[in-house]
Amino acid sequence: MAMSTTFQTVLSGQIADAARVAGLNIVSSEAALDTAGTVTTRFVLALASNAGKTELLELTENLDLSRADLIADLHLYLAESAKRLKNPRPDCYMTLHGLPLSFGKFNWPFHSSTSGADTFLVHGEVRLEDGEASPLHAKVSASMTVTFAEIVPAPEQPFAEGFIYNAIRKTMDQGQLELVKSGNRQPVPVTTRFYSRWQKKFTFNDTSAEQRHDFLAAKAYWLSGVLGGSAPVWMTDPRDAQYLNTTVDELKKTAEDLAADGLIHLDADLEYASPSAALMAHKAKYDLEVQQALTFIKPSFNEEMRGGHTNM
Repeated sequence: MAMSTTFQTVLSGQIADAARVAGLNIVSSEAALDTAGTVTTRFVLALASNAGKTELLELTENLDLSRADLIADLHLYLAESAKRLKNPRPDCYMTLHGLPLSFGKFNWPFHSSTSGADTFLVHGEVRLEDGEASPLHAKVSASMTVTFAEIVPAPEQPFAEGFIYNAIRKTMDQGQLELVKSGNRQPVPVTTRFYSRWQKKFTFNDTSAEQRHDFLAAKAYWLSGVLGGSAPVWMTDPRDAQYLNTTVDELKKTAEDLAADGLIHLDADLEYASPSAALMAHKAKYDLEVQQALTFIKPSFNEEMRGGHTNM
C-alpha cells in the first residue's frame, strides 16, 4: 500500500499529543484504504486510566492539522471521546422515542457518491440494544450535500461524527428509518435543514423540559441499568445537547432534577449517573416505549405491499 511514511509519522505524533491531553493513549495505528481507495490511518485509542476502553479513529492523509481550527476541534473531539469512553457502552445512544441504539461499522471519511449524485457519503450501522440480543438493525448511508459540506471544517470523523449520529437519530424520530432483521442500506439525507446559518449551529429537535427529563431518565435506565450493569453513564454529553437543541448546562440541571426526584444517583462530579431502584422498577413502561417506537418506524406501506395491496 503506497503511503507517505513522513505523513504517517507526523500525523501519529499530532494525534498522540492531542490524545495525551485528553487522557487517551494510542494503542495501535495502521495504514488502510477507505471504500473509495483513499489512504487512511486507523488509530485505536484507549483511556489512559482504563486500557480496556477503546475507540477507533480513522483519518486521511489529506487532513491538514496545521490549521488552528482543525486542531482545536480535534482536541475537543478527543476530550469528549475520553468522557464518553467512561460509559459502560460508549457506542450507545438514545432516541427521543425511547430506542436504545448502538452505532458501529462506520467507514470514515466521507467519499463521493458513485451514482453520479453531487453528494458525499458515509456508511454505517445502528442496532437496537434492548438487552435481549435483538437482531434488529439498520444499515445506513448518510449523504451530505455539497452545500452542507461547505459548513463542515473537514469531511473527517472528528468533525462530522457527532452531527451524523444526530442526523440518524433525527431521521429515525421522523419514522424514516426502519430497524429490520436484514435489508439494504437506508438513506439518511444530511442537508442544511439540520443547520441554522443565523445561529451558526446544528439544530435537530426542539424539546421541552419534560422531554429532556424523560430522555435522560430513559438514558439512565437503558444505557446504565440494562446495558451497563448500573455503571454510571455520562448525562451531560454535548452530542445529546445538540440533538435536543439544548445546552450542557440545561442537561446538568435536568440530571439534578432527576436526582431530586429519586430516579438517578449522581456522581460527585454531577456529570455521570446510575439509575435508582425506583427507576429500574419501570421496566414495563420502557419496554412498551420500545415496542411503540418500533411500530412507529415500521412503514405501513410495507405491510400493504407484503399483502399484495399495491398499485405499483
